[in-house]
Amino acid sequence: MNINIPNLLTWLRILLIPVFVTVFYLSDSTLNPHLKNLIATAVFLLAAWTDWLDGYLARKLNQTSAFGAFLDPVADKLMVAAALILLVKLGRADAVIAFIIIGREITISALREWMAKVGESKSTAVSMLGKVKTSFQMLSITLLLYYEPIYGLDLQLIGSMLLYMAALLTLWSMGYYLMMAMQKLKKL
Repeated sequence: MNINIPNLLTWLRILLIPVFVTVFYLSDSTLNPHLKNLIATAVFLLAAWTDWLDGYLARKLNQTSAFGAFLDPVADKLMVAAALILLVKLGRADAVIAFIIIGREITISALREWMAKVGESKSTAVSMLGKVKTSFQMLSITLLLYYEPIYGLDLQLIGSMLLYMAALLTLWSMGYYLMMAMQKLKKL
């Protein structure tokens, strides 16, 4: 395992997950609901920022590694899955939507592993559609974690609408990756 700044940031993201989840399990007398929303949102945003930062630094410092390439998407999927499960528990997200998003992540991870084994990993490389899907997911999760109106904006409504859009993009991107993989597998 390479110990470098990008990999340390990825490990930090993984370690932030239990912190983020624990905030909502504290009693209201320990931490009032407003502070729970605020702190959990801040921790989630910090984790999301480390996702961008570790990739940027890995390229900038030429510290890419096979271990980092493995661990980074695992950390991302753990973070999103933990947030979605928590949002379902809090009644802020629909379980079906969480299942669609988490199920897609598991399916595409398995597909990428399989395609790598047959020497076709480039056919399931991250696409622009996948990046847009991730952006919608992160924004919707952030809004649903904070949950409270800001300047009259109903973040619950906006976050819910964005999460449904993220689910649609999730299904679309899954179809795209499966089609790309099937085209390559037909040639084998």
